[in-house]
Amino acid sequence: MRLIGKRGNSFVITAIVLLTVLISSCSQQNRISVRNYPENRPFVYSNKINILDTVPKDEKKRLITELENYWEDSLQVRIVQRYLGIFKSILDKPPVFDSANLNRSVNFMNAYLNSQGYFYSTLQDSVSIDTFKTQLRANVFMNIMLGKNIRIDSVSYNLPDSALQLIVNNNNAESLLKKDKPYTKQVIGDELDRLTNLFRQKGYYNFNRDDLIAVVDTLDTKLLPLTLDPFKQAEIIAQAAKKRKENPTWDINITNRTILDSSKLLQFSMGNIYYYPETGISDIPDNVINRRDFKTDTFRSGIMKYEKGLFRFRPLREHTYLSRGEKYNEADYFKTINRLGQLGAWQQVDAVLRIRDRDTLDMHILMVPAVKQTIAAELEGSRNSGDVIAGNTLGISTNLSYTNRNRWRSAVQQQSVVRAGVELNLLSQGNAPLLQTFLLSGSHTYVLPRILTPFGNWRSLRNLENKKTLFTLSSSYIDRRNFYNVTSFIASVGYEWRKTVKNGSHLWLYKPLNVELYGIRKLAGLDSLFKTNPFLQASFNEGNIVSQSLSFIRTTTSPNNRNKSHYLRIGIEEAGGLFGLIPGLKNNIYRYLKTEAEYRQRILYPRSELAYRAFAGLGYNYSDNPTIGRTLPFFKQFIVGGPYSMRAWGLRQLGLGSSVFSDTVNSSYRDRFGDMQLETNIEYRFQLASLGSFKIGSAVFADIGNIWNLKKNDQDPKSRFSIANLGRDLAIGVGTGLRFDFSYFLIRFDVAYRVKDPARSTNGGWMSIKDFVWSEIREKGLKVNNVALQFGIGLPF
Repeated sequence: MRLIGKRGNSFVITAIVLLTVLISSCSQQNRISVRNYPENRPFVYSNKINILDTVPKDEKKRLITELENYWEDSLQVRIVQRYLGIFKSILDKPPVFDSANLNRSVNFMNAYLNSQGYFYSTLQDSVSIDTFKTQLRANVFMNIMLGKNIRIDSVSYNLPDSALQLIVNNNNAESLLKKDKPYTKQVIGDELDRLTNLFRQKGYYNFNRDDLIAVVDTLDTKLLPLTLDPFKQAEIIAQAAKKRKENPTWDINITNRTILDSSKLLQFSMGNIYYYPETGISDIPDNVINRRDFKTDTFRSGIMKYEKGLFRFRPLREHTYLSRGEKYNEADYFKTINRLGQLGAWQQVDAVLRIRDRDTLDMHILMVPAVKQTIAAELEGSRNSGDVIAGNTLGISTNLSYTNRNRWRSAVQQQSVVRAGVELNLLSQGNAPLLQTFLLSGSHTYVLPRILTPFGNWRSLRNLENKKTLFTLSSSYIDRRNFYNVTSFIASVGYEWRKTVKNGSHLWLYKPLNVELYGIRKLAGLDSLFKTNPFLQASFNEGNIVSQSLSFIRTTTSPNNRNKSHYLRIGIEEAGGLFGLIPGLKNNIYRYLKTEAEYRQRILYPRSELAYRAFAGLGYNYSDNPTIGRTLPFFKQFIVGGPYSMRAWGLRQLGLGSSVFSDTVNSSYRDRFGDMQLETNIEYRFQLASLGSFKIGSAVFADIGNIWNLKKNDQDPKSRFSIANLGRDLAIGVGTGLRFDFSYFLIRFDVAYRVKDPARSTNGGWMSIKDFVWSEIREKGLKVNNVALQFGIGLPF
């Protein structure tokens, strides 16, 4: 059975390439179709903003993007996209052009520029009328000279209330207003928000942003002294005007408005905290709070009111960050609501604060339970197209999961998953089986909503956010047809917690104990492979793992660009360090150290995005026992290729280094595993068309990387990592593709070409533009495809 043959495969690849090139090469203007336009009258066909100043590229793009929102409504170009054989943009019912609306646009844009600190801008509009068939197309241009951006000269805080002034002074280092920084209304507003939040975190519950005011002083102090000489006065005025234009600066003073309500200056303390864990989705909060027929359990840290007794109190206490008698802190108030809502046992969490005894706040937390038990089935798929012989595979798996969100009435999450999957070799030849790999696995996990330690509940753990303890049991069976069977059993205990930081969060995952037991049954195909590649046998030595691991994930958004996000992951795993010293275990467990680091960045634009990824992984087996092997076990080694890695290669079909050993020793098994991986990816994604919530997009990308071994192998010296050979060993693939986004999932088709293949013996591994080929014949008559078609679900990174 072959789902796609050679000709069909080439046709699909060629069609995707031609379609993407056709779409991306068409200009926006050539793809605009106008309908229902006014006859014999000019209509708004396009508008464009030109910033003539020399400003940083990012700043110019940001301003143009924002200014496009300030065209007067009748000058807006309303584009609707539809599929019309090829992707076209439709301009439907364009408005009649009226020059009177230009002045309104100028006023709107100038007001926006003022808010950004550009008070000396010059805006000049122009219009050109083009005739196309019976259409009179008006192209509107707005040419802008920004002028100098206002800078902040000095910042002062003068609050009549001494307690508020002391809070400001103690947190002055966090001020968003800095000398010589650009003045904008946004930064002023952000600073007022910061101060308001700061006060409300110190107990000032009734204080709000309207109680603060920023006074901006634009007066030049040189104008204050009076002179009887009119010529001297004119000179001073001229000099001040010149200075304002060449280097304009303003002074800012933050103070508060006259406060008539004395409660705004009161610091509130927390009173009683009431929990209602069985609130109905349609219940009215006041009715729930005023009910008198609830059962009531009173604890030192709170009061739980319920009807059926579906929940215990402990998970509520663990994730409440306010305490009776402490000053009210609005940050802890929202953190409590969010963390209780994230436990999974409740689908909705709200809270009501009520003032009691003038300066005391009682907190009523209303919690709507989630559906306790669910069963779900999922189907997953991925396709890898590499070399013709063994790299064209289709992976299909199905998952059946059971979830209990409130095990033992303690908001403990229980999940049981059974998974079955196959990997099909679509272009099987000769004796190669269609079914290449079969997988069957099951896992059982408990997630406790607290940090459980044998040493008790430390007070220092109280303020950890989203804290969890995870117990996991899993088992799997992998049948790699004709080569090996792997049976595994894994048990682990781990901790997870999160910390919110400015513009992002930090996530920590620590597994103090992870036990993995493996049984490997070597079949005839693998025994035959060992005879030609003895070094590979080191990866398939039997052994078990007793390890611990620590991972750190940081996700942030750039403070100066909300459309730029960063992701950093660092992980380290250590196996056998202590348990390997025990004589009875020393010869039966692996001893290694493995580290990984990954960085991603995404920059969002109005209809596109630019994404980067860099990954480095290293594993070192330091065991001196030859029965354990010289490399990491193959199920812990790194692999590349496939729809989520080096996309010009099939899954596990790239590497090691510039070695061709795996290509020549066996024609049906060429899976590659390495102790080290370096990879970087860059991808520019853009939208082609939109049909409601369904979006069609594309991307152009480049992948660079490879895998290596660390220890020397005399039979295969090119598989070892060497800085001197890094340039020769790195593989490079480029490609494009189509993405079909259905909102709740995304289907992706990518086609990639091997621009530089370390296994290519000619031209230093680089492709030849002069003698371009889709496939080539290499050593021992091996035919290799230089192009690969990948099918995946979700974005690659």
